[in-house]
Formats: sequence, C-alpha cells, structure tokens
Amino acid sequence: MSRGMTKEKILKASVKLFNKKGLANTRLLQIAKESGISVGNLAYHYKNKEAIVYALSERLFQEATTILNSYEDYHQLNNLDQQLSHYFQFLQSYPFYFQDLLEIERAYPMLNAKRQTYILKMIQQLQERFKQFCHADLMKPEPRKGFYRNTAQAIWIIITSWMTHQRVRGSNTFQEERFKEMIWSQIYPHFTETGVAAFEQVIAPDLQISAN
Repeated sequence: MSRGMTKEKILKASVKLFNKKGLANTRLLQIAKESGISVGNLAYHYKNKEAIVYALSERLFQEATTILNSYEDYHQLNNLDQQLSHYFQFLQSYPFYFQDLLEIERAYPMLNAKRQTYILKMIQQLQERFKQFCHADLMKPEPRKGFYRNTAQAIWIIITSWMTHQRVRGSNTFQEERFKEMIWSQIYPHFTETGVAAFEQVIAPDLQISAN
C-alpha cells in the first residue's frame, strides 16, 4: 500500500473514532487498530494524535471554504437553502468537530484561531445575504442598526451547535429538513410580503414552516 493510501486510511479511521468516541477519548492504539496497521506504522505517518487532528483540519477547512465560496448568488433564497444542505452534510461527516468545540479550543489553539477566521467569514456572508435580500425586497429593512448582524450570529450558533443539542436531548435522528427549518425560522419573521411569497413557493414545500 502506498504512503498516500495509508495516510488516507488513517484519517478515515480517525474521523470514524473521533465521531464515535470523541476527540479526547480516542487513542493512537485505537486508530491503528481501526486502520489495520501497527502503532509503529501509524507513528511513521503521524507521530501523534495532534498531527492527525491538524491533518484533518486542513481537509475540513478546504471543504468548508468550498461550501462558503460556492454560493455567492446572495439575492436568491434557494441559493442559501442549497448552502444549508451542504452545511448539514458537513455536520454529518464531522460531528466531532462541533461536539468537541471546547476540547479543540483548549488543546489545539492554532486550529481554533483558524476556525475563528472562518466563523467571521461565514457571519459576514450571512450579513451580505440579508443586505441583498433587503435590496431585492425579500426582507424588511433592519429595525435597528446591527440587528441582522445579530441574526447572522444566531444562525451561526444554530449551525454549529444543532447536532450537539440533538444528542443532548437523546435524539439520534438528524433530519436535514428540521435543521434547515430551525435556521429559516430566524429569517422568516423578517420577510416582506414578496419574501413570504417567494419562500412559500421555493422553500416551504420541503419544510414544515408555512405562513398558514
């Protein structure tokens, strides 16, 4: 097996175990066993768990950046809805990354700093969407300065913590429609009549939110 294939096998095994056991509870021996290789072979490719986490982080940030950059048609509701679908798939693939927020912050400060940069970009993109929705008469003007910035931050909190809260409440069912419904519920009250009509036609048929 080539070195690249072995490293990929290690990363896949690590994601599986991190998602199942959590970051702090996963040991190199467990990763080696899941990968079907010896601990010595694993150490040849990644000298410790920190090296694995940072290697995974590069992949995560690349995927997250692709999601962020692929949806720049800010004035269309379905554009945001499609982006939310990809965020949900991202959450499904790497739940440990969101469930172990404090662990990552404490143990991997460089990784946390990079994540902060991405968070800022994500919130800024949401703010720009709201601005374009207002220009397109889909959303009402801000009731006060900074209101939609706070709305964008609230949506970011939902995206990053939704799956964790589902697990805390004892649910192992993660429905994309429910996830998106929670986010659209933050925006729906601020739609204009035009926005409500567009939402009911384009987005609502796949969700549980309705003006009726």
